[in-house]
Amino acid sequence: MQNLISQYGILALVAFLITFVMVKAAVQFFPQWGLMDRPHLYGKVRKAIPYYGGLAIFASFLIVVGIFLPFEDVKYLLLASGMVVLVGFLDDKYNVSPWLRLLVQFLAGLVLVFAGVFIFSVNLPILGVVDFVGFSHVTGWYLLGAPLLSALFTIFWVMTILNSMNFVDGVSGLSSGVTFIAGMTIFALSVHPSIHEDPSSQFLVASLSLILAMIALAFFIFDFPKPKILMGDSGSTFFGLMIAVLAILSGGKIATAFLVLGLPILDLLWVVGRRLMAGRKPWQGDLKHLHHRLLDVGFSEKKVVTLYLLVTGFLGFSAITFVSTEQKFFMIVGLGFFMLILAMALVLIPRKK
Repeated sequence: MQNLISQYGILALVAFLITFVMVKAAVQFFPQWGLMDRPHLYGKVRKAIPYYGGLAIFASFLIVVGIFLPFEDVKYLLLASGMVVLVGFLDDKYNVSPWLRLLVQFLAGLVLVFAGVFIFSVNLPILGVVDFVGFSHVTGWYLLGAPLLSALFTIFWVMTILNSMNFVDGVSGLSSGVTFIAGMTIFALSVHPSIHEDPSSQFLVASLSLILAMIALAFFIFDFPKPKILMGDSGSTFFGLMIAVLAILSGGKIATAFLVLGLPILDLLWVVGRRLMAGRKPWQGDLKHLHHRLLDVGFSEKKVVTLYLLVTGFLGFSAITFVSTEQKFFMIVGLGFFMLILAMALVLIPRKK
């Protein structure tokens, strides 16, 4: 434990302090630069507050990574995340086409695949291990040097997690809080002595996870309970991309990330499925997410965030405690039933608004 504190303590403190200062500066200077939100567009009656907090988040990430990690190890990750942050900022500012956003997200996934960040296989309970690499050896199907199915599944994974985090950013404190828990969970698993014989081999992913968690925690202070700044799409999609990548870099902990982000992912599946069944475009926004439903039946925003983070924290603890894929699978199944019952209850309960 003492070795961990000495190895990662300074990194965590610096990441937190730099982000705190950057976000504090954004709160002060963004109003002068006209970087404010437009609450009237969403039917909200309140004063405008600083927006585009994702710029401060990404700037903090660049500074901390530049201090502690070799550029050669993270250059493609910086490129992919920069692409996502840029299109997120443009969407916040100008409301760009959904097709452009999806295209940039797809290209960011391609950058990661080109850098060698892809999923070799997935271990599915009952079905067993699905070996993407072995399949490509047999068929000869490759993309940018990576097994074709690995590349496609990796891009799908990154886009799913990225958009799940974007969807959950409907109440201040959700994205930053969930990212903090996810980052700390992956960090804990990366330095877990019973999982890795040599935890020092996980220095890169452990450092990135801790940096991400501390950045999210520092932003959370300004994000909850009363938001002083909003991160926007540039922040939430950056958080989503990082969590998706870290799940791959940490040894393919896809089940872990799926478990920790269970609520956002299942919410995305529920909302997209409902929109498709209603004949609407899946990216056409509405106020039918889980957090919106909870608000409709009388929960305050503070209670919604608290409930979300309590459930996510429990799932993160479970991911650390239950190491095997089978255990995590049954946890995910249980979470799915919980979401189904909760969704039915929220539909039947009359609205208080």
